[in-house]
Amino acid sequence: MRVLGVDPGSRFMGFGVVEEKKGKLVHLGHGVIKVVESAPLAERLKDLHAALCAALQRYQPEAVAVEGLFTFRNARSALVLGHARGVALLAAAQAGLPVHEYAPASVKKSVGASGAGGKDAVARMVRTLLGVEEATLERADASDALAVALCHLNQFRVGMPRASAPGNGKRKGAASVLADRLSSAYQRPEARR
Repeated sequence: MRVLGVDPGSRFMGFGVVEEKKGKLVHLGHGVIKVVESAPLAERLKDLHAALCAALQRYQPEAVAVEGLFTFRNARSALVLGHARGVALLAAAQAGLPVHEYAPASVKKSVGASGAGGKDAVARMVRTLLGVEEATLERADASDALAVALCHLNQFRVGMPRASAPGNGKRKGAASVLADRLSSAYQRPEARR
């Protein structure tokens, strides 16, 4: 399964594409859509839409995963971010793709960062899981979008039957591979005797 993850924003919108191939998670690409900050909101949304549609056309994902809203103290900021999320939902719907939304805390936990972990923790885990060089992730928006894609792959696996033990001819799902790679990040140390 190929997933395009989106970290919505009205000035910077991150996207990241991850695919499960033969039980392995493969990073296919990522980027940050930047718009002119001083442009009117309608123009920024138009430009975000056009660039995201181009990314969907280029990468041909099977699903789109979008990070949900978190609590804002400033209602205007929440409203503007809601518009950017709407652009992502619209672009996916126009492409005929299923859209899945995930809470920010769920996204962080899915890559092994704690729910309260910062963007640096998410970026570090994404780089580790996908083998992405730090220099290529110019902004946290891109690593956050890759984390959203990984979150969907993990959730997709949860809904699928678990793969049997290795060696029986059945291949493991992407989320199983992700869980195997993350296991050391969330297992408790054994109690000392």
